[in-house]
Amino acid sequence: MSKLSMFCRFLGSQLRKNGLKCGQKLRNQWSSSLASSAEVAGLSTAPDCLDSLTQEEVFTQEHVDLRQALRKIIEKEINPYVDAWEAEGDFPAHQVFKTLGDAGFLGVNKPTEFGGLGLDFTYSMAVAEELGSINCGAIPMAIGVQTDMSTPSLARFGSDELKRQFLAPSISGDMVACLGVSENSAGSDVANIVTKATRKGDDLVINGGKMWTTNGMQADWMCLLANTREGPFHKNKSLICLPMDTKGIEYSKRIDKLGMRCSDTAQIFFDDVRVPAKYIIGEEGKGFTYQMLQFQEERLYATAAALVPLEKVIQDTIEYTRTRMAFGRPLLHNQVIHFRLAELETEVELLRSMFYRALTLYMKGNDVTKMASMCKLKVGRLAREVTDSCLQYWGGMGYTNDVLISRFFRDFRLLSIGGGADEVMLSIICKHMNILPTGGS
Repeated sequence: MSKLSMFCRFLGSQLRKNGLKCGQKLRNQWSSSLASSAEVAGLSTAPDCLDSLTQEEVFTQEHVDLRQALRKIIEKEINPYVDAWEAEGDFPAHQVFKTLGDAGFLGVNKPTEFGGLGLDFTYSMAVAEELGSINCGAIPMAIGVQTDMSTPSLARFGSDELKRQFLAPSISGDMVACLGVSENSAGSDVANIVTKATRKGDDLVINGGKMWTTNGMQADWMCLLANTREGPFHKNKSLICLPMDTKGIEYSKRIDKLGMRCSDTAQIFFDDVRVPAKYIIGEEGKGFTYQMLQFQEERLYATAAALVPLEKVIQDTIEYTRTRMAFGRPLLHNQVIHFRLAELETEVELLRSMFYRALTLYMKGNDVTKMASMCKLKVGRLAREVTDSCLQYWGGMGYTNDVLISRFFRDFRLLSIGGGADEVMLSIICKHMNILPTGGS
């Protein structure tokens, strides 16, 4: 384990030890000890824009410290290799996840007895924001599948045996996880999945298939949603821990995508795949409910991870148009450009405020289904708006693979599709507003 990883683990243990609410005296002590510890770990203690986060009600200096530690890992272990991974169409998930796992970043809000840091969900979202510092959308998405899509239900409802077998190695980075929900005929329409897990004695025999499976080609296990009984769609499904080396699992193909190039996406089929029935997470028949809970955290994660890239796209465009001369003056001097950039920056700040409000309400125990859906809808649409508008100001250069704006233009198109399409988010919002037509009306 590197000095940096050891420092991150130490930081997490101190946060947990002090109940997550350190007083000013402790912060002052930390400011000096952090400087010396950071020097040992090779960290810079120079202030940066993260300091402004302490002005947000939801975040404290401790959140900022955690983000700064993660940023160093990203700058040293991930970003120098992103361009090559994107060109190859693949990134080494086990290598990257092990680096993050050693430092505690794959189990920020997971229980300590299984290797997590035991911090609250706000710390997980602070980490999600910082993961946006990675110079592509694919790797933060792959990490999010591991931390906020495949493992939350296991951590909450799974047996200790399942947690030891699947959760602990996922937190440590020794296993890569994927989520098996979407199918050829059931993407956002989760209720109509057809994959079945039929009980045969003490086992489940699984038949069917999954589509759009992020991490699928490299995953060691899948959090699988399947029909395990007859009955209403919201009571006939279960989540199952499925080892991906089980006999009967077939990989149809690695899907060639428009964006998210270095994240593998698989189509997978199950032909009489047999696993122990004890691999069901929590109660049998509660899978649909568990998955709906996981979706809320997934949608908050998607919002958090997009904030930094959207800021970067705008700032990079400002710098480019400030130096790019056209007709005798910088492009930025055109009112249509600097007004548009001001509008986009305003929209990003509005999204940030809605996300922080949703996070605050969630931490107080509220159902944030409506607000999480609003965040997901807004981030998908705004990501398209920001990247499209900014790419236009880069002209021909923006249409090349030589600049970051073109990568995010491709990658962020997925935000309005994956994790629940815009139209599904609108339906959920309408339902909570009591304006969604029902039955034949």
